[in-house]
Amino acid sequence: MDVAVIGAGPAGLMAAEVLAVGGARVTVYERMPSVGRKFLLAGRGGLNLTHSEPLDHFLQRYREAMPHLRPAIEAFPPDALRAWSEGLGQSTFVGSSGRVFPEAMKASPLLRAWLRRLDQSGVRLALRHRWMGWSMTGELQFGTPEGRTSLKPDATVIALGGASWPKLGADGGWIDSFKARGIEIVPLRPANSGFRVTWSDLFRDRFEGQPLKGVALSFGGETVRGEATITRGGIEGGAIYALSAPLRDAVLAHGAAMVHLALRPDLTASDLTARVSKSRQKQSMSTYLRKAAGLSPVAIGLLQEAAIAAGLNLSAMTPETLAAFINAVPVRLTGVAPIERAISTAGGISFGEIDPHFMLRKLPGVFVAGEMLDWEGPTGGYLLQACFATGAAAGRGVLNYLKRTS
Repeated sequence: MDVAVIGAGPAGLMAAEVLAVGGARVTVYERMPSVGRKFLLAGRGGLNLTHSEPLDHFLQRYREAMPHLRPAIEAFPPDALRAWSEGLGQSTFVGSSGRVFPEAMKASPLLRAWLRRLDQSGVRLALRHRWMGWSMTGELQFGTPEGRTSLKPDATVIALGGASWPKLGADGGWIDSFKARGIEIVPLRPANSGFRVTWSDLFRDRFEGQPLKGVALSFGGETVRGEATITRGGIEGGAIYALSAPLRDAVLAHGAAMVHLALRPDLTASDLTARVSKSRQKQSMSTYLRKAAGLSPVAIGLLQEAAIAAGLNLSAMTPETLAAFINAVPVRLTGVAPIERAISTAGGISFGEIDPHFMLRKLPGVFVAGEMLDWEGPTGGYLLQACFATGAAAGRGVLNYLKRTS
């Protein structure tokens, strides 16, 4: 049983592990000179493997894709992913936000241990092999440093990711090959991305790169707490990413979206009003806001930026109006950051094209997994969990398929 796995990210490597344990001869084909490049990037600030919240709540994070992902994630849930990590010598812990991290807080030790285990189980790596689609007779075609080559394994798992961070290997170059085979592809869109905002030159030059800490962002009846960072062309960060799907859809549909930031969400309206009712005396407005409301310089700058855009004068506001403005600062998003800068992508192969075992209905023996499928999830461990779980599901699907056809 020879199985080709195309793509050496978390989904592809997990499929390879399941296949090898099941007795298949596995070769993993990867276009880059090394494996797991985006996985390693994800671990730079602390590898967020999964999340510890109850599984029912966890699954809701996948929105419309939840019914399609549920069986795979229930078969390989967060607890199983943590046990798998610990089996590789990388124990995990739950952070204050409920997110799960390896004790080492980075991806490289986990990836090294994983590659050793894959090697010991007989998995072969073929690097610098760029998949170029299928031949007229159904063979897999690859471009390699030695030239073009082709093969026809007993089954194939394709896990080539979306189109974010193309320099790391996921560039969406697989789309045309699937479309040529009649596979429906939902257009790829940025997910967990930043947004464009037309800042004034003064605000942009002074506050680019500075974080707004402990804010709450509201849009469409949803509110999330977290951080946001001012960029030269807009805004990004955890609070933005958590609502990026509805924000993206609104911006693409209407050309813009208005979000509201609470700069002191920890204070009630009455408490904040009492604070800004104190006499300013001879203080500048910036000094007054810093001392009375406890705002950081970037928060004060944002407040002033929004007031000018709305034609308002902060100094002329009543305490009640000022307090309300501080906790509902309007920010107009005018565009979505490029897909190349997004953390992940939405869209991909329609779930209607695959069977419950992640096999393409139109291409028997070809299975797909990971981010190239039409789902998206927020940051917080949901992205990696679904990639690992669908990779494992595709691996099990291949083993069942080979049993049936042998």
